[in-house]
Amino acid sequence: MRTEYRLGIDAGGTFTDFVLADRAGKVRLYKALSTPQDPTQAIRNGLDMIAEDLGVPASAIIPECDLCINGTTVGLNALIQHKGAKTGLICTAGHEDSLEIRLGHKEDGYRYDPEYPPATMLVPRYLRRGVRERVLSDGSVRVPLEEDDVRAACALFKAEGVETVAISFVWSVLHPDHERRAAEIVREILPGVILTVGSALYPQVREYTRSSTAVVNAYLAPIMKRYVDAVDAYFQSLGAKQPVRYYQSNGGLAIGQVMTNRSVYAINSGPASAPAAGQYVCEPFGRKDVITVDMGGTSFDITLTKDGLTNINKNIDFLRYRIGVPMIQVETLGAGGGSIGWIDEMGLMQMGPQSAGSDPGPACYGQGGTEPTVSDANLVLGYLNPDGLIGGRLPLDAAKARTAIKSRLADPLGLSVERAAYGMFTIVNANMVNGIRRVTVERGYDPRDFVLVGAGGATAAHICSLATEMGIDMIVLPKLASGLCAFGQIISDVKYNYMATAPLRLDNEAAYARIDDLFNEIEAEGIAHLKADGFTKKSIAIRRSLDMRYVGQVHECTVDIETFKVNAKSINRIKEAFHQRHEQLYTYSERHSTVEVVNIESTLYGLVDKPERMSIGKGGQASAALKGHRDAVFSAEGKRIKTPVYDGARLGAGAKVTGPAIIEEETTTVVIEPGWKAVLDPSGSYLITHSGKGGR
Repeated sequence: MRTEYRLGIDAGGTFTDFVLADRAGKVRLYKALSTPQDPTQAIRNGLDMIAEDLGVPASAIIPECDLCINGTTVGLNALIQHKGAKTGLICTAGHEDSLEIRLGHKEDGYRYDPEYPPATMLVPRYLRRGVRERVLSDGSVRVPLEEDDVRAACALFKAEGVETVAISFVWSVLHPDHERRAAEIVREILPGVILTVGSALYPQVREYTRSSTAVVNAYLAPIMKRYVDAVDAYFQSLGAKQPVRYYQSNGGLAIGQVMTNRSVYAINSGPASAPAAGQYVCEPFGRKDVITVDMGGTSFDITLTKDGLTNINKNIDFLRYRIGVPMIQVETLGAGGGSIGWIDEMGLMQMGPQSAGSDPGPACYGQGGTEPTVSDANLVLGYLNPDGLIGGRLPLDAAKARTAIKSRLADPLGLSVERAAYGMFTIVNANMVNGIRRVTVERGYDPRDFVLVGAGGATAAHICSLATEMGIDMIVLPKLASGLCAFGQIISDVKYNYMATAPLRLDNEAAYARIDDLFNEIEAEGIAHLKADGFTKKSIAIRRSLDMRYVGQVHECTVDIETFKVNAKSINRIKEAFHQRHEQLYTYSERHSTVEVVNIESTLYGLVDKPERMSIGKGGQASAALKGHRDAVFSAEGKRIKTPVYDGARLGAGAKVTGPAIIEEETTTVVIEPGWKAVLDPSGSYLITHSGKGGR
């Protein structure tokens, strides 16, 4: 039976967004306050809103969804707050402290700061148990596994109430039998614990990275399992015909069991879908170089796509923990609508990273918050509708916003409330611009070559200022901006990464055959997984990559290749791809030097049908959509300007709005600053350009 809808849910720090798309291309957007104490409650609240809007119960909507997709911050929040499960680590004897030694690494900016505190260990020292075993770098066994050591570790874990166990041995990627046997023993003695085996989760060289990745995964696994079980049970109670899909930090979907077994992939679950949505909304304009920025209530996320490909990170330090698995490269900083303004010891105004979140929220929410936030500033500056947000469902209190800014910032600094509010606006924008520079200028990209795509409920009020500062002259702002990550989920595919270690020099046919065999082996596993998930051979796609280096180099770089047979005839294609990638990264290559492979990786996609593209009809010019005027501030002097306010719902394709102006959509407010103009495209996005400039 043909289903009618597809549902995407993106749980943020302040709001949880819901996007419901139907077969005809109509997309509905809903927002509910997040409930960190019980994340599933926000889902219930949002589904209640959808049910009320459609006039039918949720139990009649969910069975009509071909996919229900959930992006969640549960794993991320647990890692940030160090509220994961009690974890034990079983490692090779003598390597109990590798997590703490961290290869001698200290974060950039703090390398010479003796007072910078060490990272909090996710596994305390007494729960890191070494066992006697040793595999050498050629895969041979030097010391057999001492099984009694594993049993002793299990006895300790049982006595200490450990919920989850990670196992990671030296060179287990070349000889995984010791880890497998240790896992069997753990399952026998501790049948209730969740188990993470390092060589299965991340079969790549480098023991520290593998151990750290396994520990983070284990630390989050019980948290994710409880969340996934609760969400799955709730949707099953509503009659869901398909399992809930969860968004992974690698930019693809997965079923709940995968998110439990590979919880480390849930860390950047929410913002990882932004690049897919950013590329999608830019397709009508023929642009493939995209910077997508997402300003929500708590954070500001930045992703970059060049030539249609989004940057992927591997082997990075995230929140001070080394993670090896592939993740969409997301630059995150504490700059959102709830970011708090404060005065530092030098008497200077600062913004964030502290946030009022959703509870108590900004002062203007009237829920007990007293600190001045970005939302309070935007309300005082005249950008936000004083009657409330989300179509009036979230009323705003302008008096409380003014009081918070006046008492905490304006009076202490001797400023008017308007000038203090504009100072808050300017400082948080500067923080966001610095973040954009980190993913562009500092990585060799000129931001002026990119389109800036706005996502998140708060972004639209700031995006013209951000573009002006970065020298970007084209902005694409979808009507769905405040739920763009949720929309990105419903246009994404199922995606799994499979890896293998292959330390081989590319100078003999045996090496070529071994690489080909490994690719076929891991891809067969992935294909079987996707077929079991309902995908046919025609709906499965494969992308390959290799981590390569010149012999003698310490670090390798990732090289993408096509899915051809690896042999003596094709090996030069791989070598040439490496030489070109090396030149791109480091400006030179050594074509005379021997090349070696370190790891291989295959990314398998289960291709999902996409909903029809949203379409806006013509008509509804700006003059017909004018709601009235509001005094707004666009300069540091704090002078108010009578500014036209338009109803976005009444604008048709081709409607033009020239700044200064404000466009009110139901879930976001678009501030068109002086010198900018916006044209509503039939695809449902505002194309915002400098006045007098074209956008295509």
